[in-house]
Amino acid sequence: MRLGPTGPAGYLPPFRIGETLTGLAVGEVLRSRAPGYEPGDTVLHINGFREFAVIRQDGDTLAGAGGVTRLDTVEHPPQAYLGALGSAGLTAYVGLHCIGELAGGDVVWISSAAGAVGSLAAQIAKLRGHYVVGSTGSAEKVRFLREELNLDAAFDYHTPDLTRALDGAAPDGIDLYFDNVGGAHLGAALHRLRPGGRVAMAGAVASYDAETAAAGPDNLFQIVSKSLTVKGFRAGAYDHLLGDMRAEVGGYLRDGRLVAEETVFDGLESAPDAIVAMLRGRTVGKTLCRLR
Repeated sequence: MRLGPTGPAGYLPPFRIGETLTGLAVGEVLRSRAPGYEPGDTVLHINGFREFAVIRQDGDTLAGAGGVTRLDTVEHPPQAYLGALGSAGLTAYVGLHCIGELAGGDVVWISSAAGAVGSLAAQIAKLRGHYVVGSTGSAEKVRFLREELNLDAAFDYHTPDLTRALDGAAPDGIDLYFDNVGGAHLGAALHRLRPGGRVAMAGAVASYDAETAAAGPDNLFQIVSKSLTVKGFRAGAYDHLLGDMRAEVGGYLRDGRLVAEETVFDGLESAPDAIVAMLRGRTVGKTLCRLR
């Protein structure tokens, strides 16, 4: 949603004046004329931020949700399809598997590691047997990464010297940087990436609300000198991998090996507070708004 009004052309369609905001949501079917959908079914759709909606079965799509998708809620709660089994999980899965080409023995650094995508990417990499470093924005979140997610190392990015903090967490360098932040974080990663290292760019939260242009890295020649690969991606282009992602991540959830942390705000009127809290780093895991 944040990038709808201000993101680069083509990233997301702009919101139109007077229209209800869209967003991924789960809800219950009250009435249906579409084959395969019955009253009482739980569905995923993109008509969020409203208590009732009329949805076409062949409507618009966004980040893993068709016009409407019926969900199996026997094994997993409905909200899991907004986070670990939804677009956040797909972003983490694609960034590690397809873009980052995670390989045996990799040392992985994940920025914004207490957020929706970062916390999942960190755990998936850890569960696959890799050494994982996470950075986040407070001492409490550092504790969460170390004690709740069991990461190998974690640090607060507010440290005076980001590169030195990364040096301490991964003294032998890193092989993969999963970038949710951009800016100075990317520069630190380029400094510590080993030859042949990779960067999977999923976001640039440092610049979303910047009133002036955020400083970019001044060491881009590292990409050339160390034969690094830097690639951005959008998870929506990989919808065909939803089944694979849900098979892996769903298994971790069933076994209790993955923590799907959520910060929940109650009531439609709380939606602005939820968005602001998420963008200002006041939430952990997936930020959700419970409408009713």
